Amino acid sequence: MALSRHPFLVGMSILCFFVVSAFSASRQAYIIENTRVGFRVELKRINSWSNLTSLEDVQRALLRGRNRLQRLTAMVLSQKPGPLDMGAPVHVGDGEFLMSLAIGTPSKSFSAILDTGSDLIWTQCEPCTRCFHQHTPIFEPMNSSSFSNLSCSSELCQQLPTSYCYNDLCQYTYQYGDQSFTDGTMASETFTFGSVSVPNISFGCGVDNAGIGFNQGAGLVGLGRGPLSLVSQLDEPKFSYCLASINGTKSSSLLMGSMASNLSAITDRHSIIRMPLVQNSFQPSFYYIALKGISVGRTRLTINETDFAISDDGSGGMVLDSGTTITYLVESAYETVKAEFISQTNLSPLNDSSSGLDLCFELPPHAHYQPPKLVFHFDNADLSLPSANYFIKDLSANEMCLALGPSVGMSIFGNIQQQNFLVIHDLESETVSFIPTVCGSL
Repeated sequence: MALSRHPFLVGMSILCFFVVSAFSASRQAYIIENTRVGFRVELKRINSWSNLTSLEDVQRALLRGRNRLQRLTAMVLSQKPGPLDMGAPVHVGDGEFLMSLAIGTPSKSFSAILDTGSDLIWTQCEPCTRCFHQHTPIFEPMNSSSFSNLSCSSELCQQLPTSYCYNDLCQYTYQYGDQSFTDGTMASETFTFGSVSVPNISFGCGVDNAGIGFNQGAGLVGLGRGPLSLVSQLDEPKFSYCLASINGTKSSSLLMGSMASNLSAITDRHSIIRMPLVQNSFQPSFYYIALKGISVGRTRLTINETDFAISDDGSGGMVLDSGTTITYLVESAYETVKAEFISQTNLSPLNDSSSGLDLCFELPPHAHYQPPKLVFHFDNADLSLPSANYFIKDLSANEMCLALGPSVGMSIFGNIQQQNFLVIHDLESETVSFIPTVCGSL
């Protein structure tokens, strides 16, 4: 068990915390037993309430996406032996969407970042040694009748990548790729999602938290494949999300459990594009999909399938990720795709675009232009994207930009490519399905 980076500081805050909450029990179940829950939660893009222009919003999203790419790459490369070994576990911990929920009894509302690339659920708690600014009051466990601490012997405490014991109470430290972190105590609470309250959700009650990626919300909800995540704790095999257009004002949706199952059952099955999920033992929380090739227009590109395969050291592969803005392909594959678009587009490439994207073209004024089709060939499935899912247009500047970029060590299927698809994760059948949907009207 590893100690926190601030043992005295955190120790003092923990001591204060447990004086006021020592009455709490620590025998809550690690997984909700014999319960089937389903609920829908509204998602909003970060900065959706700001006065930014569409271009400014995209530019900020791209910057966050590049930061997230660096974190994901750091996680992958940290698994390699040798000088890149980073020691302490590194997690992703940011995202593009906020979800509304409530905690405690009586319930207190807050917003948290949704992250399909990590597992831990956490929020800031009083008494706080170091907390970032949040728009809602910080949660006070002593005012909730349903709060309880987790003991060091609890199963979930044993699943933490970094933890230690204080007075038989489970303490955690969770570090993210840009030196952001959350430290505190593991606890159990009733969480409310819309009108559905779910007891005994284990979460991190953070008393020492820092990081520039967190201040849009009051914590984070992990939806990864690991045992700490909301998906695993609900013990529901299905969840789905439907992401509205990045340039629109409509909200997106997260559907958990029976809501995801019922919705998939009544959807037109002829439109379902289903592919297997792939597991990576080095990164067990990620949702990997097996990309086999790419077509631009009618041309199947010459790309080695090994460019997208998971290597023996855990690098490579393609992660399906809701928190990264655009799709990133390993550099050799990206350069092939880029060259083919330049060849087929018949528009002038721009060298001075301010969009933040690598490849942009000048659009003819007052002309409707339809770019070549982009198709991703997955294992047993071909996903043909609408042009809005791979080209971002700025009509005020008469330009359009390819929403792809180069990466090292792994590929990522980003949220712009997923917009206006209902994306259903089925962990029982180990598949993910894409269904064309007007997500803002769902």
